[in-house]
Amino acid sequence: MNVRKFFASSSRQALYLVRESMGPDALILSNHQVEGGVEILAMAQADMPPLAATTHVHRGKAEDPPGRSPQPVASPIAVAAAVDTAAADPATSNLASEIKSMRGMIEEHLSFQAWDNAQRGDPGKAKVLRDMLLAGFSPALARQFLAKMPHGLGVEKKLEWVKAVLDRNLRIVATADEIVKRGGVYALVGPTGVGKTTTVAKIAARCVVRYGAERLALLTTDGYRIGAHEQLRIYGKLLGVRVIAIKDTPDLQYVLDDLRGKHLVLIDTVGMSQRDQLVPEQLAMLSASGTGIQRLLLLNAAGNGETLDDVVRVYRGAGVHGCIITKADEAVRIATVLDVAIRHQLPLHYVTDGQRVPEDLHLPDRESLLRGALCPVTTPSAHHLDATECQLMLASSSLGGVAAGASFA
Repeated sequence: MNVRKFFASSSRQALYLVRESMGPDALILSNHQVEGGVEILAMAQADMPPLAATTHVHRGKAEDPPGRSPQPVASPIAVAAAVDTAAADPATSNLASEIKSMRGMIEEHLSFQAWDNAQRGDPGKAKVLRDMLLAGFSPALARQFLAKMPHGLGVEKKLEWVKAVLDRNLRIVATADEIVKRGGVYALVGPTGVGKTTTVAKIAARCVVRYGAERLALLTTDGYRIGAHEQLRIYGKLLGVRVIAIKDTPDLQYVLDDLRGKHLVLIDTVGMSQRDQLVPEQLAMLSASGTGIQRLLLLNAAGNGETLDDVVRVYRGAGVHGCIITKADEAVRIATVLDVAIRHQLPLHYVTDGQRVPEDLHLPDRESLLRGALCPVTTPSAHHLDATECQLMLASSSLGGVAAGASFA
């Protein structure tokens, strides 16, 4: 099947190129807008598969005269336009469905062929791709990296280049322990079970050691979980810090006004699924306080990439000033959560890896994080892809495109 791709600044110019190359009877398989112009997939009439050669649409009498072959509804050059018309006619809906199915298979075949050709020209990219996917990086990030990777690098140099780009794009707060040093009002937000209460206690302990208990205040809005207040109160009692329960927005405003003299105020928020209808209400309460609350989103290092993306999408709508990676001790791979932080450009403040307060709260170690993320995979897993499967995963998508706003140097 000889399918060719034509690109031009307009549909008229693209169709002209098709006619010049394949003649007026060429079959248009797809015609859609792409960046910079219009892209058309077409094939010559001689290469049309049996479906297009034997299936016809009638517009005249119900039956044709004996010995007369049925005529197609339109010339091959107009098949793409005829699909939309045929879809509205029950008598021809099967034809429309078959043509669309054929178009999809051809586009997928061409995409895989283009990807395979690119890998043959630079075989080291296949290894880099497989290593990144096995490490836990998303296909979106892997595509972006491979698209921008310089030509002519050996395999080892390619991996060094990937690490260097990850290093440049992983945003870590400039000042060590910035939250405790700078002070202010911080609300720790995120889904249930991510470790908000324990992390509040860990940061609070750092503040008490440096500035004393009288310079710190602890608040909680979590009135939904049984014993939620008690857990934070236990930590507060050990630190010598009072814990204040917040009921609603006016209550939060009143308490924060009363705590203006404190160096650091930490707010432990309600733990619930990011899809819970109460999440917007909680975020609205923080936004309505009018006291410049900075929201830190907690990301579970052991979480699934799609779930983490969903968490960021929900909470970032109300404004997120940074993130804290939790449960690093439970994650088989750290690459997935780093991938999310990089694509969404979230500054990283802390990493937690256990329940001990405050020992298991750490300032981000850039070198250690990247080394762990890019550590070669040696243990077989049922979730690992082989080289061919890696190529199939990315063949159906273009090399460009990551989360909105992401730009890699």
